[in-house]
Amino acid sequence: MGQHAKVDERTKIINGVKVDELFGTIDAVKKAPVIATFKFRAENQWQDGGHNRTTITNFYGTQQDHEHQNSFVLDADEPPLLLGRDKGPNPVEYLLTALASCVTTSIVYHAAARGITIRSMDSRLEGDLDLQGFLGIRDDVPRGYKEIRMVVDIDADGSPEELEEIVKLGPTYSPVYDTITRPVPVSVQLKK
Repeated sequence: MGQHAKVDERTKIINGVKVDELFGTIDAVKKAPVIATFKFRAENQWQDGGHNRTTITNFYGTQQDHEHQNSFVLDADEPPLLLGRDKGPNPVEYLLTALASCVTTSIVYHAAARGITIRSMDSRLEGDLDLQGFLGIRDDVPRGYKEIRMVVDIDADGSPEELEEIVKLGPTYSPVYDTITRPVPVSVQLKK
């Protein structure tokens, strides 16, 4: 189970979220929607075989570039069964990680905005993937996940019905959930 949420009445922190600042951000975006446009960036370098290394250093938001406080280096590889050296999770495992983190954060932030304290939350994800698509054996088989399941165990203030509603806030507001559940244009091109 996760850390216990604390409510600090002086600064109005619920679930680790500064609620006053959250509402301040919402008000600022309502007044100037242009500040809501963000661009997140990643630079990837192939290492060997299925091993890739991605570095994340900056992003664009509120009409300006921002440097992360730390650079993030993420290694992705394949397990030996899939001809890799297991130097990191594989890309579809990173997708599960992104989905879990984003849905969880969406639940936490929206619960905080509603004044709901979450004491702990864990989730388990599992996705079904058939390699026949990726390997080019069958065109009728998706190359990616056929289905992803996420089960959330949450300990929070509220009735079972309220907890069901809180959990639904995750997929409703998660950018990652939204991205993977609707067609999104993605371009891949050779640098000229």
